[in-house]
Amino acid sequence: MPIDRMNPFLPLSRRGLLKGAGATAALAAGAGLPNRLLAQEPIKVAAVYTVPVEQQWVSRIHKAANTAKERGDIEYVFSENTSNNDYERVMREYCEAGHKLILGEVFGVEEAARSVARDYPDVAFLMGSSFKEDAAVPNFAVFDNYIQDASYLTGIIAGAMTKSKNIGMVGGYPIPEVNRLMNAFMAGVKETAPETKFQVAFIGSWFDPPKAKETAFAQIDAGADIMYAERFGVSDAAKERNVLAIGNVIDTQADYPETVVVSALWHFEPTLDHAIAEVKAGTFKAADYGVYSFMKEGGCSVSPLGSFEGKVPEEAMKLVAEREAAIKAGSFTVEINDAEPKSS
Repeated sequence: MPIDRMNPFLPLSRRGLLKGAGATAALAAGAGLPNRLLAQEPIKVAAVYTVPVEQQWVSRIHKAANTAKERGDIEYVFSENTSNNDYERVMREYCEAGHKLILGEVFGVEEAARSVARDYPDVAFLMGSSFKEDAAVPNFAVFDNYIQDASYLTGIIAGAMTKSKNIGMVGGYPIPEVNRLMNAFMAGVKETAPETKFQVAFIGSWFDPPKAKETAFAQIDAGADIMYAERFGVSDAAKERNVLAIGNVIDTQADYPETVVVSALWHFEPTLDHAIAEVKAGTFKAADYGVYSFMKEGGCSVSPLGSFEGKVPEEAMKLVAEREAAIKAGSFTVEINDAEPKSS
């Protein structure tokens, strides 16, 4: 999951808004009810991000949107680094400019975002959120990166690689989107190294590499030989101290070829493609799009081992393959545990 969605003091960047929103004409009236949302070809899509598009969580949404744009399915503009104080205003500007699908992440502005949706019933909203859909706001669908399947599988690998049986975990905030992935990872570790202890810490920010690095150093000094790198900065610490790291959401092994063993990858394409299809069909409605991040939907995967090919115990990789097949077949389910993980 983002840099600091909960920090209202991030500066507003209007790069995407200035690039495209002003040139977007409003669609003709006529789709007054959410269940009759209409869309021209291509659909006019706008995204409001509280962080730069380079940030790992948002980068996956941005990548999927650009893929849909290249296919000709959508026109796409965005605003990045939008502070929580400005978020509602920017959403309204995009709606007034005629965009028919609004993307974003509203973890720090949940009610304000829904207020905008109520005022624009002919616009579809697909927002990263800690809450479920609400029938009272029928044009507001929610999603989150439910990549617990991939996180669990990377945990199996981490358990097979730790020698000290001590793993450090650095997260942003102890909220559901972070907690569920940490808990799934820990469950995977227990499959191959049940005696492993965990050091869990949250830095209170979505993007503070120096603080994440400092926290990781402390965990490494306390015996961790593998780091769960939920935040930028952790892999840097692991590299400097010559310990291993497990990545989250994106694959950073190219930057840390001797450090990052494997990553749990998020693919936003299934989520966005379903929303585009619903808008085209005029059937977009309040729903939980989180399910499209599940492995069986193609929403997540385990990255290739790359430079660690042949270095992970064969038994562990065999178990990963077996569990992955079972997850995709529906015969094995990774628990979704949103509770705050604790050190052990």
